[in-house]
Amino acid sequence: MFNKNKLISILENKRWSAYKLWKSSGVSQSVISDIINGKVKNPTVKTLSKLAQALDVSVNDFFDSDNSTEEKTDIKEDLPIIPKKFTNPAEAREYVNKHQIFGSNGFDSNKLDDNEILDFANELLKQMELISFKYKK
Repeated sequence: MFNKNKLISILENKRWSAYKLWKSSGVSQSVISDIINGKVKNPTVKTLSKLAQALDVSVNDFFDSDNSTEEKTDIKEDLPIIPKKFTNPAEAREYVNKHQIFGSNGFDSNKLDDNEILDFANELLKQMELISFKYKK
C-alpha cells in the first residue's frame, strides 16, 4: 500500500522540499501537498511515476513492503501455471491482490463481486498476452 512517509523520507534524505519536487516533477503543488498531508491516500500511477522519476527512485519505493512473519510465497508457488482463463473467483482475487500497482489507484478487489473479479483477472491475462507479443524477441 502507498505510504506517504516513504515519500517524505526520500525527500528528507535528498534534502528536497515539496517546492523542489513540484518544480522537478511537474506534479501540481496542491497534489504534492495533499499527498504529504495524507489527504490523498492513493495517488494515481501517473503521479507516482512522475514523482519517482524526479526523485530518481522506483515507484515501488513509495510502497510498504511485506515484512510480516508470514511465509512469503510467489505467484509461481501459488499458481504453478498461470491459467489461460480464471474460473475460480478466489484464485482470480488472489492473483489480482498480488500486484500492488492496483492498490495505488484506490482499486479494491474486495469490492468486486465474483463475476467482476473473474472478468477483471481474465482481462489482465489477455493484456499480458498482448504485451508479450510486443517484447517477444
